[in-house]
Amino acid sequence: MLVQLSIYAENRRGMMEKITGILLKADINILGSVTNDSAEFGIIRMVVSDPETASMALTQEGFICRLTDVIGVEVADEVGNLHKLLCALSESNINVNYIYLSFNRTSGKPIMVLHTDDCFEVEECLARKGFAVL
Repeated sequence: MLVQLSIYAENRRGMMEKITGILLKADINILGSVTNDSAEFGIIRMVVSDPETASMALTQEGFICRLTDVIGVEVADEVGNLHKLLCALSESNINVNYIYLSFNRTSGKPIMVLHTDDCFEVEECLARKGFAVL
């Protein structure tokens, strides 16, 4: 199980630079991220090296943050592997709320980061189906 940092931020010029600067000052490495925006605000979802410290550092600077459990699934860098993962989830009637990409710095393999309604149950299901769950 991974812990994801969600940052709620105004959609304005320089905001990502401010966030990454705060994380740099706190010595936090960004391992994967995705940004969803709207006209005024966005949600930046990240897997980082130290989610608790990152959340505290950003909160001290006025950001609203939330920590959420997500699942990391290591897959080979081959055509169709994301499709195989999604088919396995679909066969088990599991809905994926969102998904984004990271990678394992040790093995060099892609890691699909996904959020579902019940991460613990889905993690066990994927492990039973032979997926490398982190």
